[in-house]
Parts: sequence; C-alpha cells; structure tokens
Amino acid sequence: MAHDLAAPPSRNFDIVPKKALPIVGVVLVALVAAIASNKLWAIDFFHVVGGGLWTAVDLFVGFVVGPILGRLSIPARMEFSMKFMPKMLVLMPTLVIMTLAAGWQLARHQKFILSSDEHHGWVVASMIVVGVMAVIALGILEPANIAVLFELKKPQPNGELIGKLMKRFLYTAGITGAMQVATLIIMTRIATL
Repeated sequence: MAHDLAAPPSRNFDIVPKKALPIVGVVLVALVAAIASNKLWAIDFFHVVGGGLWTAVDLFVGFVVGPILGRLSIPARMEFSMKFMPKMLVLMPTLVIMTLAAGWQLARHQKFILSSDEHHGWVVASMIVVGVMAVIALGILEPANIAVLFELKKPQPNGELIGKLMKRFLYTAGITGAMQVATLIIMTRIATL
C-alpha cells in the first residue's frame, strides 16, 4: 500500500474528458432550442442556471480551492490538476456560453437593450462586467488550463511551470469571483426595478 502512495501520478488522462462532450452537446442544443423558441421562461432558465453555476464555480475556485491548492506540495498540485483541470476545460466555456447567449436574448426579449428602458444603464453595466469576465475566462483561464494539461502529459512535467500557471489560473479565478459579486449586485438591482 505504501508503494502505491509513493508512485508518481499516472500521465494517462484525457485533456478533454470525452464522456462530458455529449452532456455539453445536449446543453448547447437545448440552449439553441430555448433561444429559437423565444420563450421567456426557457431563456431565463438558461441565463439563471448558467450564471448561477458560473458564479458559484468562480467563487468556490477563487476563494476556497485556490488557497488550499496554494498550500499543497507540487506533486499534490499536479495530481489534483490532472483530475480537476480537464473538467474545468469543458465546464467553464459551457457556462459562459449559456449565460451570455441567454442573457443577451433575455435583455432583447424584455427590451432592456433599448436606451429608453429604465433597466438599460444597469444592463449595460452588467454587459461590461460580464464581458470582462468572459474575456478573462476564455482568454486567460482556459489557455492557462490547457497549458497545464499539456505540461502534465509530458514524461517529465515542469512542476514550477505548472505552479506558475496554476497561480495565474487561481488568481484570475479569484478576480472573476470578485467581479461575480458586482454581477450579483447588478442583477438583483435589475430584478427589483
């Protein structure tokens, strides 16, 4: 048993978890169907679920997982990353797409995008905050995620490089987590106008 604990972690993992792809496909097809139906409930469902999950994941990763991971040894971080990062690779883009696509359709459906609407300023503020978060998620978090996974696949992964990339991932997840608080304030304000 002790021999198993001392063994180096296996590099035999999928960078993209193939079992998750059908689920992502079903979610995206359902999202397209909701938008095509132009039914307020369906669009609102995808926006609320996507936004809620995106917020929860950002806050959890940025403020709970990040500090814990920062205190682990490099081998423990590598082992965790091999299990965690592939899931994040499919989860986060799916949540971002759900939230943004449904959110835009919801704003359009309810005419919040018209400058004459009383919600317009709040909706524009939300679009700016969420746009910045989407750029961070897809332009910084995902490339760092992918780089970590490719490094972990190497026969001799560079632990220091993985550590730097994971810090970038966790710090930016923390930043987007803090920005999620701003989004919650804006969204609850819109809901009560």
